[in-house]
Amino acid sequence: MTLAVGRRVVVPRFEESPLDALEGMTIEAQPAPDPKTLAAHDVIIAVKSASVGWVDLLMSSGQYQHMPQPPYCPGLEYAGVVAYTGPEATGILVGDSVLVDGFLAGPRSLGAYQSYGGFASWAVAPCEAVRRVPGELTLDQACNLLGNYETAYHCLITRGRLQPKETVLIHGASGSTGLAAVHVAKLAGATVIATGRNDDKLAIVKSQGADHVINTKTSSNPKGWAHDCKALTGGAGVDVIYDGVGGDISIESLRCVKFGARFLIVGWAATPFVAKGKGERGAPNANTLPTNLIMMKGLDVLGCPTVISTVMNPASRAPRLDAVWAWAEQGKIVPYISHAYPLEDYRVAMRAKWNNEVIGGCVLHP
Repeated sequence: MTLAVGRRVVVPRFEESPLDALEGMTIEAQPAPDPKTLAAHDVIIAVKSASVGWVDLLMSSGQYQHMPQPPYCPGLEYAGVVAYTGPEATGILVGDSVLVDGFLAGPRSLGAYQSYGGFASWAVAPCEAVRRVPGELTLDQACNLLGNYETAYHCLITRGRLQPKETVLIHGASGSTGLAAVHVAKLAGATVIATGRNDDKLAIVKSQGADHVINTKTSSNPKGWAHDCKALTGGAGVDVIYDGVGGDISIESLRCVKFGARFLIVGWAATPFVAKGKGERGAPNANTLPTNLIMMKGLDVLGCPTVISTVMNPASRAPRLDAVWAWAEQGKIVPYISHAYPLEDYRVAMRAKWNNEVIGGCVLHP
């Protein structure tokens, strides 16, 4: 078989920041994978949709917890059409619409398939990483499924022990994992209070299922937006906080919680430079929380690193993967996509993600 020469984005080296790294990225010709060089269980995918995620940005400057060896092709999660299956690849056929499991293939994986990112015409993955698109999802939606919804499930359900009729405060709710958290929390039977800094975005978050929304930038309450939040609970406070933002908003959150609430640390989008750039790591700008409020409110502060937790305990993944997949098959979760671009506009797409212009998912079309 003969496959056409394609294109791929390349990160040649780690830079000081994601925006610096973006300037150094290039598009180069990509020879199609040669089946003769592949393992018997390998699959070639013609990539049609690739998610543009926050991790793709942090990884390019070496500020993410996992660093593939440059040069590499970004694009943690992608979907497309099967172009070739090895003689021992089972469960899928040429022509199937599929998504690729970013834990098992791509830049965030830990094995032999790191070099095949989704910002490319072609990718190779082992058959166990390739799954038919569930339910009625489009390829754009499919490439925004696993990472976002598994993160939301791990944080809210596994770590946060969210129960029906509890109230959860979700920060950064218009982001990809934040909006997924809104969906998962509603499926769990919780009341959702979502925050953001843009009324138009918050209107979409509400249309996606949030019970209440709060603009933390424009609140007119002289005591701060946290008092608006507490008022929505009748003064009782929230049971769970899902915090993917970090910084000042985390501290203010401690003023609207019940005694014994669970505080879930999911990320720090507001303070992306907690680690040094160029892959030097460390945490010279680490976020802090006030221990006096943590103590007096009897809080459980829970770190929720989904990928690290899965690496440490691989068996923990099966229940959440089964739940997310079943919801997708049943049409109960449908990722929201606000932006899509052709591959040559990868810089525009990544800047849109960095500048918080995106609501839910952002996609490249190789």
